Amino acid sequence: MAKKPKAKLGDPGTLEYANKKALHNYEIHERFETGVVLQGAEVKSLRSGGGDLQDAFAKVENGELWLHGMKISPYEYDHDSKYTPKRPRKLLMHKREILKLRQKALEKGFTLVPLRAYFKEGRVKIEIGLAKGRKSYERRAVIAERDASREIDRAKKLKHAADD
Repeated sequence: MAKKPKAKLGDPGTLEYANKKALHNYEIHERFETGVVLQGAEVKSLRSGGGDLQDAFAKVENGELWLHGMKISPYEYDHDSKYTPKRPRKLLMHKREILKLRQKALEKGFTLVPLRAYFKEGRVKIEIGLAKGRKSYERRAVIAERDASREIDRAKKLKHAADD
């Protein structure tokens, strides 16, 4: 009996954490991929499903990019009693990109929101978005537009199936 090959790190289907609420509450203008500085067993915890981006946000402080509010649960086999699940984590980007982000984030209404965390070639990456908050009526309009496009797609599919 042949062994099933293991999924390689970075392959589609590897573990990913998405911030679905951010896509609903914000209009994303630009996306950036960053590395993240992790300590101890945080990578193992992420691989076992212990991450959460729901209340997270990014901020430029003293010329460095920081991720606040991302929760990484303690790894079950690690016995570090001083571990803090929601500690600020440094994001890794080139200096000129950080300065560009800071300038754009200072514009009225823009913020930096983490959209997803994923593994790429064995390393944890965070995708952050330069985003502008949506008003509640804009959110409803987006939902209505999405529902309308789904109905159109269903109608096309039914018509196409009837033609065959």
